[in-house]
Amino acid sequence: MKKIHIASLATAALVALTACQKTVKPDSAQKPMAIKDSAELVQYGKYLVTITGCNDCHTPKKMGPKGPELIEELLLSGFQGKNAIPEFDKERTQKGFAQMSPDMTAAAGPWGVSFAANITPDETGIGSWTFEQFKTAITQGKYKGQENGRPLLPPMPWFNYTEMKDEDLRAIFAYLKSIKPVENVVPAPKQFEK
Repeated sequence: MKKIHIASLATAALVALTACQKTVKPDSAQKPMAIKDSAELVQYGKYLVTITGCNDCHTPKKMGPKGPELIEELLLSGFQGKNAIPEFDKERTQKGFAQMSPDMTAAAGPWGVSFAANITPDETGIGSWTFEQFKTAITQGKYKGQENGRPLLPPMPWFNYTEMKDEDLRAIFAYLKSIKPVENVVPAPKQFEK
């Protein structure tokens, strides 16, 4: 019986494994999606806003027969500042639980209470924002896209978008600037009293 060296066996296994695996490498020659005009850019932005779940928090909802339904006339206008601040169970948040308001635009957790921003093109939303502010807010998690702004609070998943490509961000920004402006001043976050 021949002795097999462990190193030779390990090398053979590595070669076999490598041969069976498909190596997927980014194609540096791959070109970004070509957008022909502003209408296509807006449509692509609408698609991105939909699949990234922006409406989940930024659009108020009402309960329908199949669960939460978007209130279309308030599309992406955030927590409605004219509404009373929802009551949350402070004790549960101190235990690490998160809670959502009935319209799903306010959230409470160990951080306190946060409110979904108005991201319509109204002046109370992102109406006066530049693209660079939008990019800073989305990719760096900074309030109003200000470099020295406070961090965006949960449940905003800005950390998922840190590597988002400029063309995707520009499409989202173009879409948000194209929708109906909704005047709505969103309240500042609240801390729970100790």
